[in-house]
Amino acid sequence: MSIIELTTDEEFVEAYEVMHELRTDLSLEQYLGLLADMRPAGYRLFAARDEGRIVALAGIGLGTNFYYRHYLWVYDLVTTDASRSRGHGKALLDHLEVIAREAGCQTLALASGLHRTDAHRFYTDKMKMDRGSYTFSKDLR
Repeated sequence: MSIIELTTDEEFVEAYEVMHELRTDLSLEQYLGLLADMRPAGYRLFAARDEGRIVALAGIGLGTNFYYRHYLWVYDLVTTDASRSRGHGKALLDHLEVIAREAGCQTLALASGLHRTDAHRFYTDKMKMDRGSYTFSKDLR
């Protein structure tokens, strides 16, 4: 397995099917359009490849606020259904922790939907992350 940062249009298109497992409401066109808007603002996309195929993705951004200070936020983390429980998500998060430390971050953080109980167990048990808060949102569409 290898972990790489995706940077080309071809890689982003290749990653769509994996991202679509998490963001099922996005068409390819919507995904590429949003990605084009997000990247100049600092969004970065990392992939775990196994036998040449992308099997997991992590989308991140670096930020600063009063709560986390300097932080790395994981916006998207997904492993294909067929590749779960093989260490890809852990490898991605471990890689992101190195990036966060090198960037001087004090915190690596993410939000996870309340219904994703398997993901919560992964974050708390395998990754030793704390459940620090709930995230609230209001759809304005």
